[in-house]
Amino acid sequence: MSEPTPEHETERKTSLGIYDRPSRPSVTGIEIVAIALSVLWLIVSVVFLVLPEKVQGGGFVVTLLAVFMPVAMIWVAATAMRASRVMREESERLQTAIDAIRQAYVVQQQRAASSYEPAVSKKLDEIAETAKKTETALATFSTKRTDPPRMPEPQIKGDQTSLELGTQAEDLAPPLSTEVFIRALNFPETQDDSEGFDALRLALKDRKAAQLVQASQDVLTLLSQEGIYMDDLRPDMARPEIWRQFAQGARGRSVAALGGIRDRSSLALTAARMKQDPIFRDAAHHFLRRFDHMIVDFEPEASDSDLTALGETRTARAFMLLGRVAGTFD
Repeated sequence: MSEPTPEHETERKTSLGIYDRPSRPSVTGIEIVAIALSVLWLIVSVVFLVLPEKVQGGGFVVTLLAVFMPVAMIWVAATAMRASRVMREESERLQTAIDAIRQAYVVQQQRAASSYEPAVSKKLDEIAETAKKTETALATFSTKRTDPPRMPEPQIKGDQTSLELGTQAEDLAPPLSTEVFIRALNFPETQDDSEGFDALRLALKDRKAAQLVQASQDVLTLLSQEGIYMDDLRPDMARPEIWRQFAQGARGRSVAALGGIRDRSSLALTAARMKQDPIFRDAAHHFLRRFDHMIVDFEPEASDSDLTALGETRTARAFMLLGRVAGTFD
């Protein structure tokens, strides 16, 4: 077992608040000087004020004041000097504690930068495995079409019609259903979520849906680097009519309910990353534009239940978070 380093000891003391107070002597030099001056003054007072003559009445009171008032002033000054010294020492100790806390924080940040927390690492591994499985499934799907394309036959028989040159495969694919589209925007729940992977494969075959899915995957991956996961967020869900107003061009306070993310930590981390990282900022704005285009096309054909289901997807939660940070709902 390795011995604790000075940084570890400093961090331990900082977390426990057990900084050792410097031991102070019960009698300091200030008290010694005050005692000496008090004794000297009492001797002088006795020799020159009390012994020459016996005073009575009012003269006795004046003599007492003349004897003890300077002594009292000496001790008031001594007490003030000691209090000032104690305050100075406390200030130095507090500054030392602040420096130690700052150093411990820097050490902790350096450790966090060099190695992720186990929980964060586990979630990142799960995301990597999910992405890998998706890519493998898509590669398997695409490799089924290995035969070279055949030229259309020159003859036209009966009612048979020929396809125009340049027709894309995605133009021949059936339109993506609303249920599959919403399921794809939520991404697979686990590695064994076959339904989620099927929906994702179908969405990636649709050009517009694929653009939004890829933009969403990019921002979700970048947010995960900050330890922000959509499953951990519990936003205030907006009513379907708010989504419809947003799709029809409303902005600002009228659609503020869409920014239902209340997690201060996630908002602060996202805002800081948005300011400091231009790659993250570009990816976030690209995703917001794709989502904006999607909702415009999606809303006219969607029912209220479809809009509610859309708002519960991971993609919609990322939109709520990034939209609020970007000021879309201000």
